[in-house]
Amino acid sequence: MNMVNEGELAPDFEALDTGLKAKKLSDYKGHVTVLAFFPGAFTSVCTKEMCTFRDSMANFNKFNAKVVGISVDSPFSLKEFATKNNLQFDLLSDGNREISKKYGALYDNFLNLNKLTASKRSVFVLDKNGKVVYKWISEDAGKEPDYRKIEDVISKYN
Repeated sequence: MNMVNEGELAPDFEALDTGLKAKKLSDYKGHVTVLAFFPGAFTSVCTKEMCTFRDSMANFNKFNAKVVGISVDSPFSLKEFATKNNLQFDLLSDGNREISKKYGALYDNFLNLNKLTASKRSVFVLDKNGKVVYKWISEDAGKEPDYRKIEDVISKYN
């Protein structure tokens, strides 16, 4: 499994958004970008996390930062999840698990259920050139990221 480290360029990817439009990481170049991987739409912790990002958007916008949520859910599930929770940032479907693998953010055996894979709850903050300036990966799907730390990092790269 690959691992992306701070100081390295984030690997590019392509994935479908909730409107079935292909998005690439390079589409976000020129913005500080928060890649927020999450295990599954409509689960309690993931909903709380994505809603916390939603509620922080005013702060992120003042730094011209973009938030991108990524999970292995289908674009259709993610669209319903975004609508139900009024999420105004991109949610991308990593249905083939390639993005999560590239970033070292994939559970191979989620919840000890044989062969069930999901994205690990993780956050990568990229500077305007796509370099990883902050990385957090949790082995505990119930643990949320340190939102204040993420905002602190974003504010430094404006």
